[in-house]
Amino acid sequence: MYMVSPSMVKHFFLFSAFFVVIISCSTVRVLENDESVLQENIIQITNSEQLQPSDLDQYVRQQPRNSFLFGWNPFLVIYNWKNGKGGGWDNFVSKVGQPPVILDSFLVERSNVNIVNHLNSIGYYNSVVSDTIITKNKRSKVIYTVTVGDTYSINDISYNIKDTSIERLVKDNMSKTLLKSGKRLAEELLDSESERIASILRTKGYYNFSKNYFFFEADTLRRDGTADLSVKIENHTRNETPKDAKPHKVYTIRNIRIYPDYDPMVGRIDTSGAYIISKLDNFDLYHRGTRTIKTSVLDKMNTLRKGDLYNENDATNTYNRLVALRYFSGVNIQYDEVVQDSLDNSDQVDCTIRLTPSKSQGYKLNLEASSNSNNLFGISPAVSYYHKNLFRGGEWFTLGFMGNFQFKLNDPVRSTELGISAGLSVPSFLLMPDSLFKTNVPRTDINIGYNYQSRPEFTRNLISLNYGYNWRSGERFFYNVYPLQLSIVKLFDVSSSFYETLNDPFLRNAYRNHFDLGSGATIYYTTDASAIPQKSFFYARWTNDIAGNIVSMFNKSLSADTTGAKTIWNTPYAQYFRSDLTVGYTYKPNSDYSLATRLNIGIGYAYGNSRVLPFEKLFYAGGANSLRGWQPRSVGPGSAAVDSTFSIPNQTGDMKLEANLEYRFKMFWMVEGALFADAGNIWTLRNEAGREEGLFRFRDFYKSIAINWGVGARLNLDFVILRLDLGIVARDPYMKRWIGPKDWFKKDTYSLQFGVGYPF
Repeated sequence: MYMVSPSMVKHFFLFSAFFVVIISCSTVRVLENDESVLQENIIQITNSEQLQPSDLDQYVRQQPRNSFLFGWNPFLVIYNWKNGKGGGWDNFVSKVGQPPVILDSFLVERSNVNIVNHLNSIGYYNSVVSDTIITKNKRSKVIYTVTVGDTYSINDISYNIKDTSIERLVKDNMSKTLLKSGKRLAEELLDSESERIASILRTKGYYNFSKNYFFFEADTLRRDGTADLSVKIENHTRNETPKDAKPHKVYTIRNIRIYPDYDPMVGRIDTSGAYIISKLDNFDLYHRGTRTIKTSVLDKMNTLRKGDLYNENDATNTYNRLVALRYFSGVNIQYDEVVQDSLDNSDQVDCTIRLTPSKSQGYKLNLEASSNSNNLFGISPAVSYYHKNLFRGGEWFTLGFMGNFQFKLNDPVRSTELGISAGLSVPSFLLMPDSLFKTNVPRTDINIGYNYQSRPEFTRNLISLNYGYNWRSGERFFYNVYPLQLSIVKLFDVSSSFYETLNDPFLRNAYRNHFDLGSGATIYYTTDASAIPQKSFFYARWTNDIAGNIVSMFNKSLSADTTGAKTIWNTPYAQYFRSDLTVGYTYKPNSDYSLATRLNIGIGYAYGNSRVLPFEKLFYAGGANSLRGWQPRSVGPGSAAVDSTFSIPNQTGDMKLEANLEYRFKMFWMVEGALFADAGNIWTLRNEAGREEGLFRFRDFYKSIAINWGVGARLNLDFVILRLDLGIVARDPYMKRWIGPKDWFKKDTYSLQFGVGYPF
């Protein structure tokens, strides 16, 4: 039970008074006499339960400002602090605040038309939309009353296709038709079906075929709510008359020209003599001298072939493969119909591929920092160099340096971690047939790294080598498979008292030399693969690692150490399985705010030659991208106390469960705000003596869930997002209690996190 002190009451009333003053500032003070602020749109549907107001809201042309909290937007208030003199104060307030949305009756009328047009497109004909504007104290709300019109379901469908060749192709692809008896007749449905068939025909040589050759007639005279549909494919478009009709033609590709160093700023001077022309078997290469990329790579990326029928899919695949190289900033594929002459009456197109190279080299910087109530500071800088075309074959080379420094002010205790890594990614499936991939570019990755960690208790060295492949399937699935994952860990300068204080067998086994040889794979799925999704999206990432099984087949020929573990080069090899699943959903109704969620579940199990997972495979919680009320590795396992063996927290476990929720909103200029909550912990899976508090038990694991909440600010510079989060502990699993307001900002109750990019 909390005791309320007089000082707390005083501060509460001062805050309340300030809050009342803020919200009482008028947001209509700057309006003209005939103006009002649009406060709310209300859509009322009178005669349909299938349609919801949310289905029509996006067709309203004028939207009110979004509320920040409980219907209140402080930035509207700030905007109204202007004094009207037009000086620096007014400019500052205008930039920080948000102007109110002034009701525009013309846009209300346009909204009525928009809604009716949309209803027609989805099959509600003769709908009626009316509006009512209610204004009080210069604040208006608009009520849109929607009376949904008639609908018709498709009864009989007939086809009339003038071109017999096209008729044959259409009939061959009727199994996937969108037009079926019983479906609601709608312009949207008809448009989708015409585009489906037009797309199929464009893969069969019909270069200039479009949905404009389709004509639909619906007979609704049956008066029973059904319609007979007639589908016609003519030899003239909707913008032409029957007199303009001409036979549909099948085209082949005559010539292919590739410009690998095209400069759009110079213009398309393709025939000006500025290029050196190299004629190859399948295409002509137009270049300006020094070739920045190998001809063999361009031939491999290009799926178009001279003499082949025009195929829209081949053009799309070629475009995607060239983009996937990530070397070209611009990829443009253009077709031009060849003018027939008396010597050649065939129907042909010429293909021109213009490629604009990007800057091949660059640097990337990343920085994370954190601080907590115990004056423990953490800084994690990283810098990497990249080259996107190292050997002129689209090879990606990266060289990275990272550091992690943890320290306390006026305290000699330090933790230092340094790492260097190098990677080479080749646009080919080495040791495997490349012909398996026609629509995307598979890559072979080779990575090597060295990591040095110095702590008061020990010095640790890690060497790693990975060999694997990555590719994508369609637009949503991405795969990484590493048949070879090798790491060797050696500990030096181990403190004489370190192992003496490690009574826990779990920790004793975790901090040993080990040899790790295994494989791994990651499957990633997303509904939006763009770098910065503009709409709501879902993603899932599942990573699995397995090690030691192949080595265990040779146990009989391996020597053993004093614990009985089999060794390679006098080092025990690790044997384990580890799985890590992350799913997330970000709801983005508009560009002003979003709600991001994430769930992370990870579990690892050591067996055979190992009693525990290798240290680098153990799970931990806390930090800028995890439980933001805690420093990294300072939470758990379970309800266990922070191990005093370590001068700087180093809590780890076999299992992790974490959930995150973050509300993001625009504030002013390039500044965004955030409100967030994180919950989760790590646990052990083996019941070791002295570690009962960290053991995962399904019946009561929820009692050891750590919870924090917090606020954050982001500076969105488009190319990078700088983030500052203040996480406050809400429930401490070790103390087994909730943290109330009177304990905020005390020892072990908050953490300040700095990072680059969103946390998830």
